[in-house]
Amino acid sequence: MKIKKFTFNSFLENTYIISSGKKCMIIDPGCSNKTEQHQMDDYIKLNQLEPIELINTHCHLDHIFGNKFIAETYSLIPKMHIKDKPLLERSMDIANMYNVKLDPPPQDVKFINENDIIEIGKTKWKIIFTPGHSPGHICLFNEQQKTIIAGDVLFHLSIGRTDLPLSNHKDLIDSINNKLFRLSDNTEVFCGHGQNTNIGFEKINNPYL
Repeated sequence: MKIKKFTFNSFLENTYIISSGKKCMIIDPGCSNKTEQHQMDDYIKLNQLEPIELINTHCHLDHIFGNKFIAETYSLIPKMHIKDKPLLERSMDIANMYNVKLDPPPQDVKFINENDIIEIGKTKWKIIFTPGHSPGHICLFNEQQKTIIAGDVLFHLSIGRTDLPLSNHKDLIDSINNKLFRLSDNTEVFCGHGQNTNIGFEKINNPYL
């Protein structure tokens, strides 16, 4: 298994390509311009990968800038939790409010639920429902590799914002304490922004928890 991280757009969002063999999935494509799109496409072509999944941990703008490009380029249907569909449906209005350019993301999506399994090559990723930062936020957990793609739930020495529409601080704290902090301390956390961390470190050091 290989995890490639790209940091894209003005929000410095982390986009991930996870590959096993020649199959790969793209998580939270934040590529917001031609240069960033080419960076992703060049990596996929150079490594002769076949994208088979497009997953959104949630549907805030910075995590869906590239949905249209990825869906059309690789003939993929985005997958997300149904409770984030309202954010997707309002995304163009939100982009206008922030005065940023957004290629209209596909509204034809598939929904994934807690405990669903996404298989990429020989790897299996379990969906964990972690609302709070957004109502339908999910994480992807690989138990064998002790790895979690955490979106904007938990960061290195920080947590996801809850001052946004449809966010809920109590739900976020509950998601961290009751879902993420029940994972083993050596679980590596790949965050939606910033550097990686691990569960044990955040239990001891995170000032927000």
